[in-house]
Amino acid sequence: MPDFAAPIARLIDELKRLPGIGQKTAQRLAFHLLRVTPEEALALADAIRDAKEKIRECSVCNNLTDTDPCLYCSSPTRNRKTICVVEEPHNILAVEKTRQYSGLYHVLGGALSPLQGVGPEQLKIKSLIERLKGGALEEIIICTNPTAEGEATAVYLSKLIKPLGVRVTRIGVGIPVGSDLEYADEVTMLKALEGRRDL
Repeated sequence: MPDFAAPIARLIDELKRLPGIGQKTAQRLAFHLLRVTPEEALALADAIRDAKEKIRECSVCNNLTDTDPCLYCSSPTRNRKTICVVEEPHNILAVEKTRQYSGLYHVLGGALSPLQGVGPEQLKIKSLIERLKGGALEEIIICTNPTAEGEATAVYLSKLIKPLGVRVTRIGVGIPVGSDLEYADEVTMLKALEGRRDL
């Protein structure tokens, strides 16, 4: 005998497919959706449908947007001499939260990972190189994650871009603010020492 009625089981199964959602969380979400008013539950369904129908990639930077080009690419106030290269669209929000960067972006759509079958052809590197051909760019900031894949991607992009005469920089990595040195692993400590600066 099944634990739940078929529609509830299906809802739980669909919710479990979301990242970070296990069986118990999926059950809690499913029963929450069943408790709310039909209008509230359908508002969620409508929001998902609306996002799937209206959101697309920006033809310039590959960010997710409902207007093409996106707000960053079409803004007259952005610095057009700098491009910050990120792995995924949600990485842009982390950079924007600093309120210190006012240049453009380029979303790669992932990082190099030969073990998972992700090579340069699967990433949006060709369109980045096309953007560099205009000659107005002065700096590319490589803002990939500080993982083995992110580092490999940064090195690959650097070797590809430097011969084009554009300055290539990498975000600093190392000890997080507010942490204790005794808990830093060797790689984190090495990166912190490599990225030291004058005071």
